[in-house]
Amino acid sequence: MADTVREIERKYEADRTTQLPDLTGVDGVATVVEAGAEELDAVYYDTAGLHLAAEGITLRHRTGGRDAGWHLKLPVAPGVRDEVRAPLSDTPPAELTALLRSRLLDRALVPVVRLRTHRTVRVLRDAGGAPLAEVAVDSVRARRPGPPEGRRKTKAAAVQARWHEIEVELVGGGGPGLLDAVDRKLAEAGVRPAGSASKLARALAETGQRYEDAAGPGTGKGGGTAGEVVLRYVRAQVRAIVELDPAVRRDLPDAVHRMRVATRRLRSAFRSYTKVLDRAETLPLGVELKWLAAELGVERDREVLTARLRAALDGVPRELRLGPVDARLRIWTERRRGGARGQLLAVLDGPRYLALLKRLHVLLEAPPLRPAAARPAPEVAARAVLKDYRRLAGRMETALAAPAGRARDEALHGARKAAKRTRYAAEAARPALGRPAKKFARRIKRVQQLLGDHQDSVVARGTLRELATQAQRAGESGFTFGLLHGREEALAADRERRLPRVWKKASRRRYRTALRP
Repeated sequence: MADTVREIERKYEADRTTQLPDLTGVDGVATVVEAGAEELDAVYYDTAGLHLAAEGITLRHRTGGRDAGWHLKLPVAPGVRDEVRAPLSDTPPAELTALLRSRLLDRALVPVVRLRTHRTVRVLRDAGGAPLAEVAVDSVRARRPGPPEGRRKTKAAAVQARWHEIEVELVGGGGPGLLDAVDRKLAEAGVRPAGSASKLARALAETGQRYEDAAGPGTGKGGGTAGEVVLRYVRAQVRAIVELDPAVRRDLPDAVHRMRVATRRLRSAFRSYTKVLDRAETLPLGVELKWLAAELGVERDREVLTARLRAALDGVPRELRLGPVDARLRIWTERRRGGARGQLLAVLDGPRYLALLKRLHVLLEAPPLRPAAARPAPEVAARAVLKDYRRLAGRMETALAAPAGRARDEALHGARKAAKRTRYAAEAARPALGRPAKKFARRIKRVQQLLGDHQDSVVARGTLRELATQAQRAGESGFTFGLLHGREEALAADRERRLPRVWKKASRRRYRTALRP
């Protein structure tokens, strides 16, 4: 079973003559204890094109030291990585390769470099003897794997490299301030920060292995054509899906929601910017993105609904909680969580999802641009946003005129989806339209949030009726669930009363006029 360790460290250049300064007294360090030497032997794996290295990801098989095993390091922030560990085995463990599926697609993993490291460790401890950080002085030997059996060795295949470096890693109770203090002390001693973010990056560079920047072309700011602006937005959403895949698999907080939003933004861009991207090419992708968003929604909707019901129940005085209402809600939640979680992982491991990822990469490599893609971005973007706004306005008019009850609920839900699409179109247009697009998106978001709260109330009332029915059949009181149902009805009515005013502010003519280039 894999476990995860948050790695927060900094690296520094060194050579045979580098002497570490005395770190006693630095930011709470009371003693510096020698922890001995280790011999580490690690083989790093990647695709032949070094796709993992391009994204700062490392997968290694390491023996020696205190943490021998398979290590997958996923970047979190500069100097911060999550290290997912699994026991030693002959081949990369399935629980680690699953976390790489969105990057690997169906590419094979091969050994790309072997590092042998002689490491001496010093532990920085506080006055109570608790460890704060470890300082490792490493002597590293890197070597590219030899050619396959039967193939003649070339000079490049035998390239080796050697270097020395220093790593300072937080452990135990050490905080970021300690790293800053150690950094200043090392700088005073003439020790410089390392030029490479990891041993693997340096090993690949020094053994002549190159890889392209994972960001790809067209990801920077600027860009004067509609095609450049839209493709930059599309590329950002594809990257979000790819990067959030392992977070969803690891069940990290908010990961499912963020991945679902990325799929919706991408599908919305395809639908809003049909003058830029050929609809005949993007429509099939949109169908698949809708499917993926729905699958992600099973888990996300459960999370949102559970949190809403839990908060509502916590707000009920104890004397009004009749029957085992807490236990019934907990059972209802756990049953749905297990099923939703298993279903989502099956989707991420399935062929349909893999095929979608491949098709998205093909789209980015050869975008189906239409003639309008070559036109100035402000003109095309403004028309796309205003087109979606007019669609939203029509749905809002229908919803506000609908009779109370199910018809209005459905009309408001349709308006909510239109508001979301309009907001996403405006967000995509921000590089072209600037501040007006930002303000417009913010005001449409307020409408969307109000409609979303109303829809969440509709869903919550359905669940509360289900829970009340289950309680009644079990001979329990359904009073508390009925009480919560009544509160949700009152909340929905309040949102309906507020909606015309919020919509009026968001739909003022001056906001739409400001969008025009």
